[in-house]
Parts: sequence; structure tokens; C-alpha cells
Amino acid sequence: MKNFLWLLKWILKSAIFFTLLAFALNNQQDTTVHFFFGTYWRAPQVLVVLGTFAAGVAAGALAMVPHWLKQRRAANLGPLASVEPQPMPATASEPPHEL
Repeated sequence: MKNFLWLLKWILKSAIFFTLLAFALNNQQDTTVHFFFGTYWRAPQVLVVLGTFAAGVAAGALAMVPHWLKQRRAANLGPLASVEPQPMPATASEPPHEL
């Protein structure tokens, strides 16, 4: 069963790879990306898609940096900021009176 899952995983990986390879080979025509002030970038379409994907990954990683720093700071201060546990208050032996 373990070998079957390993084989299935590799078949899935290779199918994704060959699908992306076919996409890259089919989209080699030039594409023009127009920016502001009349500037433009002319490149193969697969490079435009790859650049857009890379920019999205970079933007996502940059958006996570404050959260990572906050987590790291909390992990570093964790043992120093420990508070001694407070004793539990004694419970009343009688139930509360109803009014």
C-alpha cells in the first residue's frame, strides 16, 4: 500500500509537470504588458505568467513578515514572561442561597 501511494504521488507530480511544460510550449508568442506613462514590456507569454506568479508569491511572503516577527518575538519572550500560577479560590461548602 505504501509503494502504491508513493507511485500515485509521483504520477500526479509528473502529470502536473508535463501539463505545465505543455502550457509553456504552447504559449511562446510575444505578449505586451502595458504600464503607466506609455511604457511597456514585451516578452513571451509564459515569462509574463511566471513573473506574475513570482510577484504574487513575493507579495504574500512580505505580507506574512509582520506575523512571523510577532510569533518569533512571542517565542523568544515566552519563558521570561511566565507568570506563577495563582492558587484556586476555595469553593464554598454550601450552595448559594436563592432569592
